[in-house]
Amino acid sequence: MICSKTVFRCFKALERLGDRVTGAAGPFFVGFAVTLISAGTICFFHVIMPSLSYPWITGPICVLIAFNLLMHYYLVITTNPGFADEPPRTAGTGFLWARPKSSGRTQSRPLTNGVRWSHMLNITKAALTKCRKCGGQKPEWINQCVGIYNERHFVLFMAYLCIATFCFCVLGYRQFLDALGVTFKVDPWPYHVPILVYILEFILASVICFAVSIMLSFHLWTIGRGETSVEGQDNEVYGRIAKSRGEAFVNCYDLG
Repeated sequence: MICSKTVFRCFKALERLGDRVTGAAGPFFVGFAVTLISAGTICFFHVIMPSLSYPWITGPICVLIAFNLLMHYYLVITTNPGFADEPPRTAGTGFLWARPKSSGRTQSRPLTNGVRWSHMLNITKAALTKCRKCGGQKPEWINQCVGIYNERHFVLFMAYLCIATFCFCVLGYRQFLDALGVTFKVDPWPYHVPILVYILEFILASVICFAVSIMLSFHLWTIGRGETSVEGQDNEVYGRIAKSRGEAFVNCYDLG
């Protein structure tokens, strides 16, 4: 009994230490991510962009992808994710907000109305599982949690990151071979970007494209199921408990 308590205390102390270290290193992760994204953007527009065909078509598309990539990363690290103890937000009235449907109601409704439980089935209600702050995830490279208000920017950032890195690898492989010296050209590298920087960015883009694509697929799958990553694990446990009781567990956010 004493040994088990000591082990749990040790794990809790290590968890608190890890939270402090990652919290202190969060701004450095953000700065490192901004540096890599900026370097990749410079490499693409300086090395790859001039070699593309139909620049009046491909140019605006590439600029649009880069703009969305940078803006969604900015929004995901600056938007308040929302915390469990905050009241529901109401719709705004600025020009960026969609106009409500014309009806006799003038009262603004909350953006998050909560959950209504059905009484037609014998349903096991799940308890609220949350972390100390908000109950969301916390990737260190955005230095804050992913919650209800910045999740869309997080998912769109991953989507545009996959698109950008895929285009970087597909459209820039010739320059990558030139940088490696495989093509044996007289002037293999007539660019201001250092060869080593481009080689590292190309390798990093290929790895990120593969890894983030898997992560994006997982998040889209959880969004389709109406679950967070934590709820996905908890709902399996709740389902087994409800089944053992002869009851039916239904995810309250499942759209069917």
